[in-house]
Amino acid sequence: MKILFQGDSITDAGRDRADCHNMGQGYPLYASQLISEKYPDEEFEFINLGISGDQTSNLVSRLQRDFIDIQPDVCSILIGVNDTWHRAADRAWLSDIQFEKNYRTVLANLKQNTNAKIIILEQFLLPVADKAFFREDLNGKIDITRSLAREFADVFIPLDGLFAAACVDKDMYHWSADGVHPNENGSKFIAEHYLDAFGKIKG
Repeated sequence: MKILFQGDSITDAGRDRADCHNMGQGYPLYASQLISEKYPDEEFEFINLGISGDQTSNLVSRLQRDFIDIQPDVCSILIGVNDTWHRAADRAWLSDIQFEKNYRTVLANLKQNTNAKIIILEQFLLPVADKAFFREDLNGKIDITRSLAREFADVFIPLDGLFAAACVDKDMYHWSADGVHPNENGSKFIAEHYLDAFGKIKG
């Protein structure tokens, strides 16, 4: 079974881009380990093509090469925080219409041109003071992601809500130094929920 991880720096996590099977140091590493441990008799090919800094528009531009040509059995996508972050300095937000168009293009083509089961991971922001204003743009785009998940996803992982709850029990810095990039604890937290999501597909 071929499992493709797609997204931005949270997925990239310092991977060796010369080797698509290198999982980096983030949640794909821990998720692939957990899946392999839970299903020891299965053969898996794990591919990480996350690229640091990517936005939804970048996924559209590499749709053929890095999605369709791979023909994954499972494709997971975690994207969207950079669509907000990279425009935050002057609040020149990407329109919700364009965000939805970009993301929908990726998902519709994935559905039409592959047989992949789709896992959508919700973009998230932990409660860090210097990025609190991101919410004025991010929340609407999270709503769009949820709507697209209802339409396209086989499984949805609501990370923004899950991390919000986790930050009640433990300080946000237990999970992330900057509110966006998970540390080892945060990456393992995502991986545990990824394993649960994968189990729903695997049966």
